[in-house]
Amino acid sequence: MMWKERYRIGVEIIDEQHKELFQRVQEFLAVINGTEAWEGRKRKVEETMGFMEEYAVKHFTDEENLFQEIKYPDAEAHKKAHEEFAKMVKEYKVRFEDGMKEEDVQEFGGRLMSWLIMHVGKEDQKLGEFINREV
Repeated sequence: MMWKERYRIGVEIIDEQHKELFQRVQEFLAVINGTEAWEGRKRKVEETMGFMEEYAVKHFTDEENLFQEIKYPDAEAHKKAHEEFAKMVKEYKVRFEDGMKEEDVQEFGGRLMSWLIMHVGKEDQKLGEFINREV
């Protein structure tokens, strides 16, 4: 799951955050698909969940501030997608803290990957197109 230049929206801080998110998800997927014993991989799972919870909030706040600044017409729908992602991460984090199994972590990894590709590859591209039309 690599960052691709076509994911760029043209706002440096947002593009850099997206690159970081792709990198973290790629590292996470490598760990959960690795051969190390599950017990040894739990630390990385916990670290990634914490990162996603904290970093996504910062990233979403930055994007949502941009929405206001540029008067983005699809802001509400985009914010709703952010809220759904944050809720999903929180739910998986609670499950992990309650003793989530390896299969659940695999599911979480798949959902992270598909959400990131769909959101950055579709929703954020709409944002980029709007920005580039307005400039």
